[in-house]
Amino acid sequence: MVLSNEGNEECIDGYNPIKLSDLIAKRVSKVIKRVVYRKYFRFRGGRWYGGIATADTIGCNLQCKFCWAWYFRNRYDKGELLSPSEVFTKLDRIARRYGYNLLRLSGGEPTIAPEHLFEVLKLAQEHGYTFILETNGLLIGYYNDLAKRIANFNNVIVRVSFKGTNPKEFKLLTNACSAMFNYQLRAIENLLTYGLKPGSEVIVAVMISFSKDEDISKLLLRLASINPDLVNAIDWEVVIMYPHVKRILKAYKLRPYRYVNP
Repeated sequence: MVLSNEGNEECIDGYNPIKLSDLIAKRVSKVIKRVVYRKYFRFRGGRWYGGIATADTIGCNLQCKFCWAWYFRNRYDKGELLSPSEVFTKLDRIARRYGYNLLRLSGGEPTIAPEHLFEVLKLAQEHGYTFILETNGLLIGYYNDLAKRIANFNNVIVRVSFKGTNPKEFKLLTNACSAMFNYQLRAIENLLTYGLKPGSEVIVAVMISFSKDEDISKLLLRLASINPDLVNAIDWEVVIMYPHVKRILKAYKLRPYRYVNP
């Protein structure tokens, strides 16, 4: 799949993450003998989701000010270019070692270089793993075909991470144009349209460290208007105050209402 640079007319107050995705894909992925390779920073096991094998990708189409992975997210000079089978082999080795049945891509945005992602999903499905697809949802909201193809897998749970509760917060936290927030909502709509179940196969995560209570309530009403089951399993995200995150937030003069210490 080749992503396009359309939609520029919607961005008048910040960068366009859709357009940026194309540029990043060229820097973090490469086609070799018809196989799409992508850059990875590291592979690890961890306690998240009760135990999961994780591959941290390089390359994201957002520049979140609170991002824990800022130091490698768009370090194109770092990492290793790997094929889908090499990625799966590394994840499988970690999962077998620790007894995990969950796999995920994290760090960057996994829907960049989507053909690479689909091959990893296919291998995970063939070997009986459940795959947690952590995404900001922008490309899934912009390209209907992405949602359709994701829904063809029977082993995927899509966790759409909202950057704030509304366009204004989205702009504040990412520096991207505020109109792009609506593609996060549209991602949910697209995934449900193609048959994924709200609350179990589609999970909404919302960064609320910088949100007022009334704005959180308004987003809940908006999500309930899409499907009431969405609001029963929201993953509320707050900033983890790692030392480097503290420094970044201080530089941006951002003070979270809610946070946790590592």
